[in-house]
This record gives sequence, structure tokens and C-alpha cells, in this order.
Amino acid sequence: MEIDIAKSHKTNFIRNIIDEDRQSGKHDTVTVRFPPEPNGFLHIGHAKAICLNFGLAQDYNGQCHLRFDDTNPIKEEQLYIDAIQRDIKWLGFDWQQHLYFTSDYFEKLYQLAVQLIQNGDAYIDDLDAEQMREYRGTLTQPGKESPNRCRPIAESVDLFSRMRAGEFDEGQYTLRAKIDMSSGNINMRDPVIYRIMKATHPRTGEAWCIYPMYDFAHALSDAIEDISHSLCSLEFQDHRPLYDWCVEKCNMASKPRQIEFSRLNLNYTITSKRKLKKLVDDHHVNGWDDPRMPTISGLRRRGYTPRALRQFCEHVGVSKQDSTIDMSILEETIRNDHNKHAARRMAVLAPLKVIITNYPENQKDTISIANHPQNEEFGRREIHFGRELWIERDDFMLDPPNKYFRLKPDGDVRLRCGYVITCQEVIQDDDGNVLEVHCHYDADTLGGKKPADGRKVKGIIHWLNAEEAIDATVRLYDRLFEVENPTATDDFTQGLNPNSLTTITTAKIEPSLAQAQPGECFQFTRLGYFCADEQEHTNTHPVFNRTVGLKNTWDTSQ
Repeated sequence: MEIDIAKSHKTNFIRNIIDEDRQSGKHDTVTVRFPPEPNGFLHIGHAKAICLNFGLAQDYNGQCHLRFDDTNPIKEEQLYIDAIQRDIKWLGFDWQQHLYFTSDYFEKLYQLAVQLIQNGDAYIDDLDAEQMREYRGTLTQPGKESPNRCRPIAESVDLFSRMRAGEFDEGQYTLRAKIDMSSGNINMRDPVIYRIMKATHPRTGEAWCIYPMYDFAHALSDAIEDISHSLCSLEFQDHRPLYDWCVEKCNMASKPRQIEFSRLNLNYTITSKRKLKKLVDDHHVNGWDDPRMPTISGLRRRGYTPRALRQFCEHVGVSKQDSTIDMSILEETIRNDHNKHAARRMAVLAPLKVIITNYPENQKDTISIANHPQNEEFGRREIHFGRELWIERDDFMLDPPNKYFRLKPDGDVRLRCGYVITCQEVIQDDDGNVLEVHCHYDADTLGGKKPADGRKVKGIIHWLNAEEAIDATVRLYDRLFEVENPTATDDFTQGLNPNSLTTITTAKIEPSLAQAQPGECFQFTRLGYFCADEQEHTNTHPVFNRTVGLKNTWDTSQ
């Protein structure tokens, strides 16, 4: 189901360009595309591009194509194709019938390459990669023309045909555009536009052993699909002249306009698919959808919502200036989203037994509690108070500091939505570890009533009925990197946070949480926001992932 995303009231330079093109009559419709390479899972940076492209299409009543740039079969898998489609739909966008693959155009692209050769705009070269780098020149010195640059057209056409037929080894020949080896833009110094690659393609199998390079295939695929505005990140700005050259020299009827915008960079994060793949391959994480990963799949499994990610991308905005966004902004976005939309439940991660010695055995009180304190539409649920309870071990101290308002020897504390209790006795083992806390309860303090003797009870803690609470596995996730810029060193894995995952197998939760649906999110009282793991959570084995804490624990300014 497509989610209605309101048009942003904020303008940006891309919208201004589109508005000008429509007013001038250059374009009467808006057709854009999202063109991922199927060589990994999408990440938070791709989410910005997805929201931008599909959002523009929706706002201008146009179209957004999903086109897989599948020109490198060595790195591509069907697994990635499926994951990319799943992530886009989860974000709330629909390409409808406009699903394409660059491989759909392999024959057309081949014929266009032949046309370039016949027009004298391309030639077959036999320089190897090292020689090509030597001939290319530098940023301050022009390149040298290949000895093959003046190869007869008929010979290049014949060699190109034989390349397609599989007669030559990888690297033996390439097809290069004939542009300008003295150009100040190195991308225009006779770039390679076809190479030999003998690999099985996920869609075309063994049909091809030559594949077009990205700049060539991308520009012409845009033109074939009649894309009006081709949006890409700033690193492709220097590639724009080559983009335009390919479109112009191939006499394409459609003339797409390439527009560059800043990519989304987050601190404490990497958004390089190559480096993310290394994390997966070297088992630093448990797959592409590990909740510590900045992939859309990982964020979904951690408990991020499509609504929050779209709001975050909207907040970041679109500009021509590269910048790095603080991770806390993303975390605060999901925190605010869950604060509005997540039901409340109670859980105890480090259980400590509390026995109410003056509470009648075999008795229980039924207490009605709101599922959301600010939204009555969430309804209410019933919990039971009994003689034996679980509280957080951190909510009791034998020798507390001043202004400690939780449970302590001879001290009082209020149980949330329950009674005031007073610690009477502490049971310890031979090593001094606290095993149980025995308390009295004040029967007249249910529901927030003050003690009759006028005592002021400042502390409020959460709890669970020990008889009814069920066991659960809870994973506490933190940022994957503990350094702000992981790529500042040669080995980015040196910045990994050793405490990015803590697994708790002794947690206790409310019985109702076992019925949670995979992916369903909750606020655990006083602990943070958690979601039922979309892969492993079951009614008989509940598994919850912490999305984010109730406050920013990384804030060093406090």
C-alpha cells in the first residue's frame, strides 16, 4: 500500500530547476529514476535518494523508475535485487509498472557503441590497465593518445564484434570513447566504455561477455527511458560532461539533465557498500540486516519506522554542499516517533526478587494501566500485583549515595501504578550478593495515594509480577563505531565499538509482550524503545531489540 507523503513546503534548488523547466516548456512531465547497483543492501544514504526521487515524482504527478544498474555481474546477486525492492516498498514507495534493468538494454547499448565506432567517436584499444594509467596523465599534465587511437574504423568494428563473441581474454581489449586526452577533466580523456568480463550475469546468464561501463550505460539508459531529471550525488559532478557527451554523440532523442546533490553522511557511521560488505564478510556483524548496520534492512530490524526515516530525510534536506549529520539527529527522530506511536509496557532486564511479606499469599490485585499516557486511543490493559515481584537490580542499593530515591534498606519507593513499599530485610549469599529484598507494602497507597503518615516518597520504579512474568531475550544495541569518523584511519574496523551489542537472556517481560508481532515497537518503561525482532521473535521465545534509549547517552556536553 502506498503511503501518502505530503509535499514539502520547503523548496530546494532541484525543485527550483524543475519548476523553471516546466514553466519554460522544456518538460511538461517529471520522470526521475532511482538506479541502484545490486551489489549490496541499501543504506541510510540511499534512503535520502529514494525519498527525493520518489517524493518528486509524487509531488509533480510524474513517474519514478526503479532501474537496477546491473552491469557488473561479478558483484551482483538476486539476493540484493530482492532486498532493494523490499526496502523501497517498506519505505512507502511504489514504482508501479516502471521496473527496469540496464541489462534490458544490453543489445541497444551494444548497437549504440557500434554507432560510435562507425562515427569515429570510439575505438578498440589494447593498452593494459597500467599502461592506460600511464597514458592518462595527471591533474596538471595532459594525457597521451593511445597508439590505437587511429585504428581503422572497420578494424575496431570487427574487433568489437569478436569481443562480444568471446574470442579474447579479459583485459585484452577495451572499447574507449574518442574525446580529448588533453582535457582538464580526466573523465573526458578517452574513457573506457566497454570491457570484457567473462562472468555469469544474474539475469542474462552467459549471453554476454562484454559489459558497458557505468558512465556510458547510465547516461544512455536515462535517455532510453526518457528521464527528464537525472539526480545523482556530488561525486558525479565531474562525470556530467561525459554523461552529456554520450547522450549527444549517440543522437538520443531524449536529453536528460543530470543534477547533483549532496549525499547523506552520518558521523559514527560508514555508508560505503564496499566497507559494509567487508563488515559482513569478516563477521564483524551478523549480516546485512544486523540492527547495528546503517542499512535500511538493519534499521528496520532495529525498530526504525518508515515514517521516522522519511522525516529524517526531510529534515536533512537537499543541498549542493557536502556535510556530516550528527547521529543524534537520526536517533532523536526515531525517539520522537516512538514517543508518539509506541505503546508502553514493562520489562525487567536484570531481575531482582522482591517479596512483599505482609501481602496475603495467593492474592493478587488487578490494576488498570494506560497503554499510552498521552493518548487514550491506545486503550488500557490489566496487570496484576502479587506477593512476589521482579524489579531492576539497579533499582536497589545496599549503601546508596545521597539523594538516591530508589529502594534501599529501610527506605521507601513507589511501584509504578502500584503501592508504596518499604525495605525491611535484605537476603544475601556468602559473598554478599543480594538475592532477595523483603518489603512491606502500604495497602492504602494504590494508584498514587500518599501514605497516611505524611511520608514523602520521591522514587518511582517499575516492576513485574514474578508469577506471571515470562522470560525473554533482549538485545541492547549501541552505535557500531565508537569513533566519530571511522574512515579517518587506514583500517576503519579499528573504530568498532566493542560494546555495540549486549545480549541479555535473563530478562523478564509482561505476558502480553509474547503476543507482539514481529517488528512491533514498544516503550519499555524507563528503559527505552524496543521492537520484537522480525526474524527470531515468537510467542514461545520472545526476542526484543533496543532501538534507542529514552535519552541521548552520547551527549558529551552535559
